[in-house]
Amino acid sequence: MTQKFLVLFLTVFFLASCGDSKETAQDDNLLEDINEGDSLKPEISQETLSAIIQQIPSPLEISVLLKESGHKYNKSYLNSSDNVSKYNTNFEKALNLGIYGTDLGYTNIYEQNQDGVVYLSSIKELADELNIGQFFDFNTIKRLATNSSNLDSLLLITTKNFNDINSYLQEQKRANLSILLLTGGWLEALHIAEQVYQENPESEALREKIGEQKIILENIMLLLSFYNDDPDIAKLETEMKKLADIYAEVEIKYTHGESSFKEVDGVLTIVQETTSEILMSDEQLKKIIDITSEIRKNIIS
Repeated sequence: MTQKFLVLFLTVFFLASCGDSKETAQDDNLLEDINEGDSLKPEISQETLSAIIQQIPSPLEISVLLKESGHKYNKSYLNSSDNVSKYNTNFEKALNLGIYGTDLGYTNIYEQNQDGVVYLSSIKELADELNIGQFFDFNTIKRLATNSSNLDSLLLITTKNFNDINSYLQEQKRANLSILLLTGGWLEALHIAEQVYQENPESEALREKIGEQKIILENIMLLLSFYNDDPDIAKLETEMKKLADIYAEVEIKYTHGESSFKEVDGVLTIVQETTSEILMSDEQLKKIIDITSEIRKNIIS
């Protein structure tokens, strides 16, 4: 997946933090070092985690597809910002921070600035409570996030900030937070795409995009498996496996075309044109939509 999509994804999750957040106690299972105790699992290196994370594209990719396809903005697809007070554990906060991040990205793509500010506030609250708000200047991010013409500046800022946050979380033995953010954000993007598809079942592009998520889900399941010593993550992994089992029935066929030369930064590189075909039945698609809705409902309620 392209670095651009990765950066967009990182932008979504960390738009809403501000400096000088207070240190908070991190006493629950989510913050335990998975290498302590009786665990027989090997240590997960930062390089390994980063390599897998970089295979996961931005949830904003789907939002951009929806807007470019002419689908109208629909706030009802999103998790209500009023739910933020329900999330008491770090596990719930991290997952829903990811979900709200995708929701914020959706509002930003459609230039719904009023809704965006509301989601920005919810994200700031969760980010501060998770003690990762100190990496951002909230006022600057808010100004950039509510003006689509500033997207490039926003991307530059968040590229560095996410790298800092990811390193920080891993140093603090909290890399599982990054994984929960990724999972929540991805799940919300899939949910939004599914809701739009149900209203526009003639959209082959959306159907294909939903099918393509099989590849992303495989990476997410691998990441979750690193931390399933935690009871909450183990439960989430079990729920996500229901989705993975259905996606396992979906077939993706790749066709490799002829190679060609392309100039990149003054250097000729070989480009292999590859196309894919998603083989997914209506029954499989319905199951994917139903299971996604069930998992999401359990997370946000």
